[in-house]
Amino acid sequence: QDKVTAKWRGTAANMRVYAEGDGEEVTDMEGKMLGFRRLTYVAVSSVDMFKRFSVEEHVSTSSKVKSSQQRSIRSKVVEQYPDLEPYAEMLMPKKAPMVVAKCHNHIQIVLHEGEPVFFNQRDGPFMPTLKLLHKVPHVMKQVRADKGAIPFVLSGANVMCPGLTSAGGDMPESLEAGTPVAIMAEGKEHAMAIGILTMSTDDIRNKNKGVAIEMVHFLGDDLWTCAHID
Repeated sequence: QDKVTAKWRGTAANMRVYAEGDGEEVTDMEGKMLGFRRLTYVAVSSVDMFKRFSVEEHVSTSSKVKSSQQRSIRSKVVEQYPDLEPYAEMLMPKKAPMVVAKCHNHIQIVLHEGEPVFFNQRDGPFMPTLKLLHKVPHVMKQVRADKGAIPFVLSGANVMCPGLTSAGGDMPESLEAGTPVAIMAEGKEHAMAIGILTMSTDDIRNKNKGVAIEMVHFLGDDLWTCAHID
């Protein structure tokens, strides 16, 4: 199949807006909607996966997992977040059953006494919920967005490069593309969102344009307001 790409123009009504040209590849379904006939199949991760989420509509099952899966999840979480290890036994006790909620779009949510604590999509990295991150803020890599980006982030928008490279932004570490990060806000104490870097922090500094972080979970979204999953 011939490759067709589309340039990302922004978001509107929680849908991506594309124009044909060089840039980001799109999925077959997106291409059909845009009238593209020849497409390359690529994986496109879900943006704002919890912007519209409810237990009644989106949770398929909530059940105890096998001990082997429990060990695997615990191992992956601790490997991804080594500073979380002192809290692992409290959040994911070895001798207690682990309950995982299976949701639409291949999302799974790890529960601690019914409260969401970690989530991932397909085989992607596990990420803590913001409520957990506010309790143990040091366990996740952090970047800081400037004040101008705050209202956009809190509406579920992706973070653009200039929001991190401006005087109010900060990227203290060299991080690779695909790294989950806590998105801090200039002048605020706690993380306002969690996202995944679309490019390395070095590329963000050098290119300084385009989407730097794809939004996953933010203050006020439906995962934030979900206190319990039975």
